[in-house]
Amino acid sequence: MPSITTTDGVEIFYKDWGPQDAPPIVFHHGWPLSADDWDAQMLFFLDHGYRVIAHDRRGHGRSAQTCTGNDMDTYAADVIALADALDLKGAVHIGHSTGGGEVARYVALSKPGRVSKAVLVGAVPPIMVKSDKNPGGLPIEVFDGFRAALAANRAQFFLDVPAGPFYGFNRPGAKVSEGVVRNWWRQGMMGGAKAHYDCIKAFSETDFTEDLKKIAVPTLVMHGDDDQIVPIGAAAKQGVTLVKGATLKVYPGAPHGMTTTRKDEVNADLLAFIRG
Repeated sequence: MPSITTTDGVEIFYKDWGPQDAPPIVFHHGWPLSADDWDAQMLFFLDHGYRVIAHDRRGHGRSAQTCTGNDMDTYAADVIALADALDLKGAVHIGHSTGGGEVARYVALSKPGRVSKAVLVGAVPPIMVKSDKNPGGLPIEVFDGFRAALAANRAQFFLDVPAGPFYGFNRPGAKVSEGVVRNWWRQGMMGGAKAHYDCIKAFSETDFTEDLKKIAVPTLVMHGDDDQIVPIGAAAKQGVTLVKGATLKVYPGAPHGMTTTRKDEVNADLLAFIRG
């Protein structure tokens, strides 16, 4: 399997499809998933002539099940190492959920010429946890509950999340896809429990405010207004105000996992932004 080895000896798995001289698009997945969560987008953009790349974050998917380094600074450093190894220039970076935080931090730190555009989809920035400075965030007890559920029975927890709020399958009249639920579970259970546990703190407590202010490339923020995992009010609607010139596109009724449930609409909008 294609992989790079980081300076601290961690193997990071990645996919790299399409012509090497085609415009590159890099996808960053959410917690606790893997690069496979972007299959619908990668196939679409590959068919439209792009080079598409996605990696499994350390501790997730086919990458090494790390005990340390499960924090946003290290995640971004891993992306820097991947971009250097593949010599990516003028890449569009697209991140969903936790991956959106990873994109924000990476783009803020990236070398000149590496990034052309950025997209944050249902993303966690600027910060998820509630505080005096962020009164619209979610209480820390929500994330403590995630940790407790993961430690108690990760396999069951990783069924309950996709079968419920992640895709909006808990909404009245929702058309539930058992295959989508099982695929989420499959991806989650491939990763390491310790990394997944630590990543809850990384995605909920990391403050991306300064990262967003440093982004100087065209940026699209996409968010469903029925996102039960990362509520739009304290996320996209706040984050878009921090990125100079960013555009917010709201999807009425869309859940957190809209790259799957609304993939055709999302893909068309991404293509228009990338070409624009």
